Amino acid sequence: METQLSVLWEIESPYLTLKRGNALLVSLVCRSVLHHFHFHGSVHSVSFSPDGRKFVVTKGNIAQMYHAPGRKREFNAFVLDKTYFGPYDETTCIDWTDDSRCFAVGSKDMSTWVFGAERWDNLIYYALGGHKDAIVACFFESGSLDLYTVSQDGALCVWQCDTPPEGLRLKAPTGWRADLLQRDEDRDEDEDEGERETTVRGKATPTAGEQQGKVKYSRLAKYFFNKEGDFNSLTAAVYHRKTRLLVTGFASGIFHLHELPEFSLIHSLSVSDQRIESVAINNSGDWIALGCSGLGQLLVWEWQSESYVLKQQGHFNSMASLAYSPDGQYIVTGGDDGKVKVWNTLSGFCFITFTEHSSGVTGVTFTATGYVIVTSSMDGTVRAFDLHRYRNFRTFTSPRPTQFSCVAVDSSGEIVSAGAQDSFELFIWSMQTGRLLEVLSGHEGPISGLCFNPVKSVLASSSWDRTVRLWDMADSWRTTETLALTADALAVTFRPDGAELAVATLNAQITFWDPENAVQTGSIEGRHDLKAGRKELDKVTAKHSAKGKAFTTLCYSADGQSILAGGMSKFVCIYHVREQILRKKFEISCNLSLDAMEEFLNRRKMTEFGNLALIDQDAEEENGIAIPLPGVKKGDMSSRHFKPEIRVTSLRFSPTGRCWAATTTEGLLIYSLDAQLLFDPFELDTSVTPGRIRAALRQRDFTRALLMAFRLNERKLLQEALESVPPAEIEVVSSSLPDVYVDKMLEFLASSFEVSHHLEFYLLWTQKVLTVHGQKLKARAGKLLPAVQFLQKSVQRHLDAVSKLCDWNRYNMQYAMAASRQRGVKRPSEPPGSEAAAEDDSLRLLGAGPGDADGPLA
Repeated sequence: METQLSVLWEIESPYLTLKRGNALLVSLVCRSVLHHFHFHGSVHSVSFSPDGRKFVVTKGNIAQMYHAPGRKREFNAFVLDKTYFGPYDETTCIDWTDDSRCFAVGSKDMSTWVFGAERWDNLIYYALGGHKDAIVACFFESGSLDLYTVSQDGALCVWQCDTPPEGLRLKAPTGWRADLLQRDEDRDEDEDEGERETTVRGKATPTAGEQQGKVKYSRLAKYFFNKEGDFNSLTAAVYHRKTRLLVTGFASGIFHLHELPEFSLIHSLSVSDQRIESVAINNSGDWIALGCSGLGQLLVWEWQSESYVLKQQGHFNSMASLAYSPDGQYIVTGGDDGKVKVWNTLSGFCFITFTEHSSGVTGVTFTATGYVIVTSSMDGTVRAFDLHRYRNFRTFTSPRPTQFSCVAVDSSGEIVSAGAQDSFELFIWSMQTGRLLEVLSGHEGPISGLCFNPVKSVLASSSWDRTVRLWDMADSWRTTETLALTADALAVTFRPDGAELAVATLNAQITFWDPENAVQTGSIEGRHDLKAGRKELDKVTAKHSAKGKAFTTLCYSADGQSILAGGMSKFVCIYHVREQILRKKFEISCNLSLDAMEEFLNRRKMTEFGNLALIDQDAEEENGIAIPLPGVKKGDMSSRHFKPEIRVTSLRFSPTGRCWAATTTEGLLIYSLDAQLLFDPFELDTSVTPGRIRAALRQRDFTRALLMAFRLNERKLLQEALESVPPAEIEVVSSSLPDVYVDKMLEFLASSFEVSHHLEFYLLWTQKVLTVHGQKLKARAGKLLPAVQFLQKSVQRHLDAVSKLCDWNRYNMQYAMAASRQRGVKRPSEPPGSEAAAEDDSLRLLGAGPGDADGPLA
């Protein structure tokens, strides 16, 4: 990726800086961009001063200091204070002193420059050398101007300053500034004399003695990270001032932990076979974070106990498919790297990775229980994974080697089906026995999609032969209907109630069918909604290239009223099925380092010699691909610089109906409903006001207050009305709720479990509502299914958390009881180092005390 992102967080507001030089000032309160700014150049690094008043930006070989935005109302939030020149090559790093008086800038010309943030008389700038390679990082010592510099060849220089930070003197002003300052001093006769001695003010020219008394640096020591004869490029470094710990990362995946200034090695560890791009350390100095961009790794290491706190890794290649668990808590993704990963939707972390596939994963799905994942792959296998024991317990194969392009599991979880890409056949297996039940033939092209009817025993298969076939499981897998299409079918899906079938075709159309009567009920033309971009090397315009673009993935919403469609563009479209109109279009990325993002080509890249996109622009950078000279055979001749094309490979709607996910070139994206800033009343009239709701609560008319709060649909007011009901009256209030408000009550209870700490109170509400209205809810099960699944997801999350806490407390109590029984027990006469004594100690610790050897453990 060409775009480099620097994020700076301040107490009041953050701002972002891109490599192209654009800066955004963002408010965290209203979540909006307050100001745009352009630095007119590629920005390498940005750093706030510790006091938050200023920040320094480095671009090219200069450093610019700005006043920090967000402190007061101003027309221009980015005000330039000073510009510093000095380095001859590009700058690489910035570091500030604790008191924000000075900052240091490292450069690729092997020098480090110390600049004063104010007009100091004895320190304007100071250049430090001593290195033989580019500077990677520089760090000031705590409460001092002493400096550490680290270079790319693995060298560390320790610099000592002869002046403390308090010894810096302000430079005397000259000209009209001196005249103004002299007038101010004449007015203030009672000024403190001590301040006049430490800070020189108002003199036009400094004396000869002050010119000689400049700040001086001397090198105390120089250390080397690499052993003799070994060369390992240093790529990242960070320094913790309080504990004086230096963490360095290398291109071989090794990181070192040293204590300064003695340069004592605490320990060294290899965390990856890829280069470590970034290193960070927390405020206490206990946790170290390491990032490897080559494999997408993120590691958090607790160095004192030498254990992992967090270990995360994404897919090495692009993701190809995804599926939600039935309760919406987990997402499983399959990638082109052959890995299957399961993600927690609440934390966003991957907690298990399956690596049994030897080729790209083409399809993933959950069974109805939510504890089994079934995947298909291009390696010719379909595998079933158990989420209880985290193992591959079934492997389904075909009689002849074939590549599977899609997979589906029926609602009972007993039948597994996969479509072949090369033999044009469908394979049916039994989940219980693992045996191949049937091979279905009939398609004349590769199978592009499979989907089981959620209600009936019918399987729908789409193919490139311009047909969709419906197979009846109950009638010996006979083809019941064949739906003829106008173009190749790319995706097929059933509505959640099984009464409608949607098919995406190569001509960018979405057609809807009645599976019972095999009649087409509607169609949507989506070519204009795709708005495919133009690649850098395309010879035709985006308008003409859009003729070959289409939707490649479809998904119904949880209520079946809308359908999501995505494919070969940066847009995801959501359509209303009945009205067949576009509801909204989501732009999944604005990253211009991806291909096919813009509709028109950049004319500045078109020259008389051809397109500049054909030339590797990153060849001169550290990670760029070197352009080989003619006749040179050294290096990897197959290495290429390419830009991945933006596209959506898979879409799935959450069973809870609150969010949907997409696997794209950018990664796994999750979009959710944000109803916090919306006012969406329900059957509102002039008699419903917040004042009347609170008056009803004071009169203890809880049912009327709750109904008015539901009509106003204001979350805080609804929470106030609900929590005002005494626990003894919950059942009475629940029984008096009309049916139309029971749905809204279930949705509100499910969302309250996510944020509220009153767990027992809301569980009591849930129990009473489901008990009183359970029979009526069954009649509307299809409509209420998303709300019930959302509620189940919230309750299950609390159940898992509380059960883990209870188990942990129970084990601790057992250990405390067993340890307390050891007090006063005489040790055996065996030598303390013997095996018998050690074995007896372990048995006594885990068993019961003397006198009750047969009793149970407390």
